[in-house]
Formats: sequence, C-alpha cells, structure tokens
Amino acid sequence: MQLHISPSLRHVTVLPGKGVREFIKVKVGSRRISYRMVFYSLLFLTFVLRFIFVLTAVNTIDGQTKCSTLGCLGKRLGPRILGQRLESQIPEVIYQVLEEPPSSNEIISEVEIPQSLEEFISELKREGVSDAKTFAVKLKAMVTLLEERTRKAKIQEYLYRHVASSSIPKQLHCLSLRLANEHAMNANARLQLPSPELVPALVDNSFFHFVLASDNILAASVVANSLVHNSLYPEKVVLHIITDRKTYSPMQAWFSLHPLTPAIIEVKCLHHFDWLTKGKVPVLEAMEKDQRVRSQFRGGSSAIVANNTEKPHVIASKLQALSPKYNSLMNHIRIYLPELFPSLNKVVFLDDDIVVQTDLSALWDIDMTGKVNGAVETCRGGDKFVMSKRLNSYLNFSHPLISQNFNPNECAWAYGMNIFDLEAWRKTEISKTYDYWLKQNLKSDLSLWQLGTLPPGLIAFHGHVKIIDPFWHMLGLGYQENTSIADAKSAGVIHFNGRAKPWLDIAFPELQKLWTKYVNPSDKFIKNCHIRT
Repeated sequence: MQLHISPSLRHVTVLPGKGVREFIKVKVGSRRISYRMVFYSLLFLTFVLRFIFVLTAVNTIDGQTKCSTLGCLGKRLGPRILGQRLESQIPEVIYQVLEEPPSSNEIISEVEIPQSLEEFISELKREGVSDAKTFAVKLKAMVTLLEERTRKAKIQEYLYRHVASSSIPKQLHCLSLRLANEHAMNANARLQLPSPELVPALVDNSFFHFVLASDNILAASVVANSLVHNSLYPEKVVLHIITDRKTYSPMQAWFSLHPLTPAIIEVKCLHHFDWLTKGKVPVLEAMEKDQRVRSQFRGGSSAIVANNTEKPHVIASKLQALSPKYNSLMNHIRIYLPELFPSLNKVVFLDDDIVVQTDLSALWDIDMTGKVNGAVETCRGGDKFVMSKRLNSYLNFSHPLISQNFNPNECAWAYGMNIFDLEAWRKTEISKTYDYWLKQNLKSDLSLWQLGTLPPGLIAFHGHVKIIDPFWHMLGLGYQENTSIADAKSAGVIHFNGRAKPWLDIAFPELQKLWTKYVNPSDKFIKNCHIRT
C-alpha cells in the first residue's frame, strides 16, 4: 500500500502496495520518503480526537455545578487542544463587589469582620453562605481590614527605623567623649597629621588621593582601615579626612593614636579651609533656608506618618530624606572639591558607610574620556530593588522645570565611591549649576526633588558622568538583606546606603560582619564604650 500526500498536504491518497506491515511510501512533491510510523500516527490522531469528544460530552452531562474528574479534564484539556478559548468561571458579581465602593447595606463593622482565613471559612460554613455576592462582600471586608493593619504596621516599622537611624547611639557618643578627653590630656593624641616631613605628599599627584567627609569617628576608622589593609601600595595612599568643628579633636585623637603607616592620613576641619570661611558659600545659605522651609511646610516625621493616602514605601523614602545627614555640610562638601583641593588633579571620594575590599589604585587607570565623575549606574543589575533607579526615581517630573530639562527614563548613578577628575571639573560650571538648582528648589518649596544631595548632584553632573564597572561599587546593604554574602564579598567596595547602617542595632547581622571585621575588639576605646563587634 502507498499513501500519496499532495504537495499542499491537503489531499491524501491510498495507493495499492505491499500491505500495512510493509513500509508506507509517502510522496510529498517530487520526493518519496518511507515511514512505517505514518500509519500509526494517523491511528493515534484519530484516538485523540475521539477521546476529546468523549471528555467534552461527559463534562456537558455533569453540568456547571458538578464536575467529575473526567469531566473537568475534558473541559480544561479539550478546548486548549482544539484551539478554543476557555471562558472565566468567576461570577461577574464578584468583580463588581471587589471593584465598586460598598453600599450602605454591605458595610460590615470591624468587630464582625473575620480576623483570619480560619475564621472566615468557619463563618461561611456556620452561616451557610451559598451565593457569590455574600462571599465577595465578606472577603473584601476581611482583606481591606488586614491590608490597613499591615499598612499601619509597616509605617510604624519605618518610623522606628527612622528614629533609630537618625539618633546617635550612646556607644558612638561615648567614643567621641573619651577621645575628646584623650585629646585634652594626652600629647600623643594631638600629633600633627600628617607629620611635617610628609606634608608635601598632600599635594603630590603621584600619590593616590582619597577624600572622606565624616563626623562619625568609628565609621571613618573602618573606611581608613579597609582602604589601607586592601591596598597593594599603602605607601602611596593619602587619605584626606574632612570633619566638622565638634568632631575635629576626637577624630585627630583617634588617628594620632591609631596610625596606618605607611599610608598618610590628614585630618582637617571645615574651618581650616580658607575658601569656606571667606565670602558667601551658596550651599551654606541654601542649607539654612532648607531647614526653615522644611520645619515650616513639612511638619516633620509626624506629618509624614499621619498621611493616610500614601503607600508605605513612599512614606519610608520621605522619612529617610528627613535624616540629619541629608542636611549636613558633610554631605554637600563634595560639590566643592576643586576649590578645597586646588593642587590635585584626581581624587576618589568615599562615603563613610562603605567598606573597601580590594586595591583601588586601578581606579587611576580608568580613562575618563573627558568626563568629570566616574560612577556606577543604578538602573541595571540583578537586584531590582536597589538597581532600578532612573531620574524619575529622584526628580519630580510633574514640575515643568524638571520635565522640560531632563528625561525621566535616563539612568541614575550613585554617590558613595566616585572618581573625580578635578582638572576636567575646573573647566565646567558644575558647582555653579548645583548652587543654581538648590536655589530653584527653595523657590519651588522643595518640590523639585526628594530631599537629599543626590538629586541636585544628578542635575549638576548631567552629561559629565563616566559609567564604571559595577564591581567597584555594590549598593544597598543598608536597605535589605537580599544581597548574598558571596556577592558582597566579591565586590570591590560595598556600600551600606540606607537606614540599616552597620554601626546601628538595626543593621542586618550577616552583612554587618563585613564591616565589623575592621573594628578591633581589643582596642581600649572600643572596649570601654561597649561597642559590639
């Protein structure tokens, strides 16, 4: 027997042949191919079609309310194989109840709402609920109640974290006081930093210059320890530490008593910079106005938490923006690096909540291609919570000043570990642009961006950013603990940006270990202030 299939595959002709048990010859166009299995395939297809017919028929007999195993299979499998669309079996009344506001006779008092799924099921059985509308009304009331309770609990958690992260732990306060006393009583705690013979290195561009602005002594010590410990050329490392007037003496005492030889450490107070003490500094004026405007119009954390319409994560971001660090000169100082270090050509600026885990001298080999700011972008990466930031995450694109000048989908970048080409910077208007937009934000009642220093930085450095490999800067260790220890250990610099700083009790324990390894538990100041490592 021969089976002839037309070139269009629409016509099948059985021709005389040697029988079923022999090869079946299938002719397609001009080619003739022998298959024994074609015959069995046709038998199988016939069986499948009959099976689907039987299943669908049984399901029809079962009806809509009862559904046997065989019938359900026919109903679910049959239409899919035959290319039919499976219609939704959820009654329309359920959608109506869930989507529309409840009517007066559908409102249930809170005491009558089930508090758990177990109570909900028990109540349905006890009352013999059989119609879909009553079921949907009770379900909606329970979900709405639990959703509101969850929202309140989340907001309380964010408020407690805000208070914890904005306060100075007593251990850090103790450390500052003890070091201030040591500075007053011990001549070795008042050494000139660096020693006179090393001063020329402070302006020598053959060294690797790092800048750290901080009023947190313990945090600064971890940055310095990790930087020098992981450097391949510690004798070429110069770390410029900038602090405020109240922290200067304790900071000098710490690094006088804990030298990181052969690295060179300079501790300098803000008022030591002539540039900052002469004339008007726009950012200082903006900070003063910013404090007045925030207290007048924002109402502080109480007003933010009292908002019943905003989602918890929005409230969390607003609370974080109220942190004192965001209105600290330590956070704004990086915008004036060319004026603060007029003799230097390139520096790496480090935040005080980072840990260095590799040699950073290779950063000086990166070709900046004429750009000013070498930074890691934050819109691409495996961690969608942290690495999903674009300009619309920080800037208010409902304001015409922002929407007319910037693209909301443009990728953002991060502060924390940045390479600054000061030579290229001095040829630009970046610092003036920063000051201009700070003033515009004040005129707009702080409505151009979320509170903080990154948004104006995104504007000022716009078009002047060189994107570097994400290896150099891993973010988010202070936001959530989804980052694996293995991933964190493989990064060049890890950044505890967020509320859960590693020196706080609210830090994530596993990630915190990467920070505490650079704190010496046997140090007398650490022990006497009961700083846990």
